[in-house]
Amino acid sequence: RVPAEVNHAALSSIKQDAKRLARGQTGDGPNTLGVLAALAYPDRVALRRKGDAPRYVMSGGKGAILSESDPLAGERLLVATDLDGDPREARIRQAARLSDSDLRGSFADQIGWHKLCVWSRREGRVLARQQERFGALVLDDRAWSDAPAEDIAQAMLDGVRQLGLMPGKAAALFLARARLMGDDFPDFSEDHLLETLEDWLPGHLAGVRSTADWKAFDLLPALTARLSWDDQQALDRAAPAHFTTPLGRKIAIDYSETQPQIALRLQEVFGTTRHPMIAGQPLQITLLSPAQRPVQVTTDLPGFWAGSYADVRKDMRARYPRHPWPEDPTQADPTLRAKPRGT
Repeated sequence: RVPAEVNHAALSSIKQDAKRLARGQTGDGPNTLGVLAALAYPDRVALRRKGDAPRYVMSGGKGAILSESDPLAGERLLVATDLDGDPREARIRQAARLSDSDLRGSFADQIGWHKLCVWSRREGRVLARQQERFGALVLDDRAWSDAPAEDIAQAMLDGVRQLGLMPGKAAALFLARARLMGDDFPDFSEDHLLETLEDWLPGHLAGVRSTADWKAFDLLPALTARLSWDDQQALDRAAPAHFTTPLGRKIAIDYSETQPQIALRLQEVFGTTRHPMIAGQPLQITLLSPAQRPVQVTTDLPGFWAGSYADVRKDMRARYPRHPWPEDPTQADPTLRAKPRGT
């Protein structure tokens, strides 16, 4: 091993290769073992990884490990002159020490600074860094504090692909409505949205660069921006976000199940003789008592009035005598009022 024991045959080969590579150079040329080895094996220049174990990454991109008992185990830079050939993490059987100045002096034209914005799956955030590299080796690494917003947004797209869309309540409602539309409507399936992120999301990602940011992000403006004015009008007609009751109250329609649905007080739909339709199917209505407890679920109000309403009325009159329970609800006015006490 170097420096305890030199393999003279390997060293001779290294010197011959180094002389061949250095023929076109001016001056005296390289004269240290590390430089000679690096010139002979430029893809085997190795940089020690972080941690206690003497593990290295080589300039060609492969990993290598040195015995902890090797005299070179503490070196930051070295050149692996003999490896055991393991494709995953080769064991270094012989190496030469290489100084930082020798590396820079010998490969100045191959060392440069690179700027990068990347999504870190391990850290769950966008990393914006400036790195000085020689091949796969990162010789210096610094924060890139003024990275352009466009670069950060592009990197964040990889985070979105990993995390999924994660829509909030309003965005989830919009998606459920949009997915009820036909083939002529823009595709809002999750697969399509993730496949086309570059087309609709980057311009909305200002300030978003971590998992926490994405969880708090309001996806709705970016989604609705995909619609033309005509598309938005068509959506509001076919799958409205709210149902307007006979009293003018707006109730959000729940599209999360197989059928659009709402819940409201039974007396608020007195006088309704045609069941409301949403997105081409009956709206599922949960009718509530004055105490806001479900008393009936129906997709056919006229059928309910003509059928089981009589039994419901009998029960409700006993429980809530101050509230109106007309015999013919189709002729009654909708109300949320109760009779004054004492009447």
